[in-house]
Amino acid sequence: MNLKIIDAHLHFAKFDYFDEIAIQAGHENNAENLRNCYSELGIVRGIVMGNSVKLEDCNFPEFLSYCVGLDSVPEKFSEKLPLIEEHLKRRECVGIKLYPGYQHFYIYDDSLSPLYKLAKKYEKPVAVHMGMTATNTALLKYSHPFTMDEAAVKFREVQFVMCHFGCPHFEEAAAVVRKNPNVATDLSGMMEGKQPGEIPVKRTAALIHQLRDWLDYTDRFEKIMFGTDWPLANLGDYINFVKAIVPESEYSKVFRDNAARIYFKE
Repeated sequence: MNLKIIDAHLHFAKFDYFDEIAIQAGHENNAENLRNCYSELGIVRGIVMGNSVKLEDCNFPEFLSYCVGLDSVPEKFSEKLPLIEEHLKRRECVGIKLYPGYQHFYIYDDSLSPLYKLAKKYEKPVAVHMGMTATNTALLKYSHPFTMDEAAVKFREVQFVMCHFGCPHFEEAAAVVRKNPNVATDLSGMMEGKQPGEIPVKRTAALIHQLRDWLDYTDRFEKIMFGTDWPLANLGDYINFVKAIVPESEYSKVFRDNAARIYFKE
C-alpha cells in the first residue's frame, strides 16, 4: 500500500536536547533532514505542537502546520487571548496545544472557557498532552485521561485530541476515546531512539501487544491519528510501529485521513 502520511504530532525547535535525541534516533534536528525524511517515507506534511504564543516562534517550513502552544497557567490565559486569536486566524495554525501536567491545571476548569470559545469560533481542535511527562516536576494527576473525559462532557462543542493515547494509561484512554464523540487521539511519543531492526525491541513489543488490544476496544479508528513526536523517534521505525498496532484495513484513516479531517477540515 502506497500510503500518504500526515505526521499529526511533532516538535520543531533548536534546542541542544532536541539535537541530542535526534541523533539517537538516527536523524538531525533541522528542516533539511526532516524534509528529506518525510519525502522518502511518504509523509506529506506535519503538525508541530508548539510551546509558545509568540508569533515569531511559530514560523515553520512550508510543509509544517502547527498548534499554538500555551506557555502559561490558566490564570494568565486571558491576557494572551488576543494573541492566541491572531494565531487561530492563520491558515497554518490548525489548533491549540495544552500542557496541563507541566503547568499544573485541570483542562476542565472554568477559567479555560474563553480559550475553548476561540477554538469553537475558528473550528480548530485543542490537543492536550496526556499521560507520562518528560520531567519529574510535572504532576500526572493533571495529565490523566479522565481529566479529558470531564472536559469533553463539559465543553461538548470543542474537538479535543488526546496526545500520546494517554500512555501508559491505555485502558482509561480507550474508554475516554470510545465514550466521547468529541475526543480523538494520536499515537505519538511511545517509542524512543532508533530500533535495532525491523522487529521492535522487547519494551516496544510489549507496547504493541497492549495497544493492539486497546485500540481494538475503542472501535473508533476514525478518531486515531499517526504522529511521531519527532525528534524523539526514528521516523521509519515509527511507521512500522504504528503499522504493527493498527489493522491494515484502517491504515488510510490512521495515517492520513483522520488528521486531514480533524486538523485541516479536508
